[in-house]
Amino acid sequence: MSRSALLVLLAASLLACKPKDAASDRATKTIGVSLLTREHDFYRQLERGLRDEAAKRGYKLIITTGDFDLAKQQSEIDNFLVQHVDAIVVCPTDTKGIAPAIEKANAANIPVFTADIAAQGGKVVSHVASDNVAGGRLAAEYVAKAIGGKGNVGIISQPELQSVIDRESGFREAIAKYPGIHVVAAINGAGVRDRALRAADDMFQAHPDLAAVFAINDETALGALSSAETHGLKNLVIVGYDAAPEALKAIAGGTQLKADVAQQPNDIGHRTVAAIAAHFAGQAPPAVIAVPVRIIDADSVRAMGGAPTT
Repeated sequence: MSRSALLVLLAASLLACKPKDAASDRATKTIGVSLLTREHDFYRQLERGLRDEAAKRGYKLIITTGDFDLAKQQSEIDNFLVQHVDAIVVCPTDTKGIAPAIEKANAANIPVFTADIAAQGGKVVSHVASDNVAGGRLAAEYVAKAIGGKGNVGIISQPELQSVIDRESGFREAIAKYPGIHVVAAINGAGVRDRALRAADDMFQAHPDLAAVFAINDETALGALSSAETHGLKNLVIVGYDAAPEALKAIAGGTQLKADVAQQPNDIGHRTVAAIAAHFAGQAPPAVIAVPVRIIDADSVRAMGGAPTT
């Protein structure tokens, strides 16, 4: 081999051994995720969707949960910034309160995406969620039909979350078309069963003639159901939101929980990662990606082959 050929080979070997810079060394994209909770079946399904889509695309996920604690979620996002993740997904514990944490990510040039619950403040690339206004309307139409277009109705809400604000807005908008129906109470049940049970107790004591309750998620609906059973309100109509297995079992069992607005959390997870992939590719995903919802009652559960066991 000639001397010149040896020099070329030596140069090529040196280049091959040259350390890569930090950006090229980390070919795999890392996404930090802060869920609202893992206690709800909805978020466990959403997490599965995130994980499945990320695995298909070769992304690494760092998944944490805010557990309804704004300070904890803010700290989780701070940690993502220290870890220099490539994108952040947040399901806010507080729609307005999460804004400063998002603004920190904006300042660090890390793209932020929200799933299920929108944020008010900071720059979010894309928000992926159920069409919650439409879901509220579906709940109202079901209630109106179930109580014959007349009667007093209550709402057990969680007004610090934008998704719930949208659900309640859709419900009120649709129920207003029925002059014989009056929303006489709206109480914050915090989205968890024990608080919702206490809220329902207060509501039923103040309004023993309630014909129906719209509960903004299934933990709320199941809390309201426990209270209704305690108060002996056999003719009450409760409509929930999420279609979690325990709620579907109650619907199929002929309890006061008559129907649920069914979301597609797994699909929300998939679509969120797909939106991030589009952003990584230099494309502009839609600012809002709405995932359809539908109403499920006892007939629907039977058509599905019965309530799921998990």
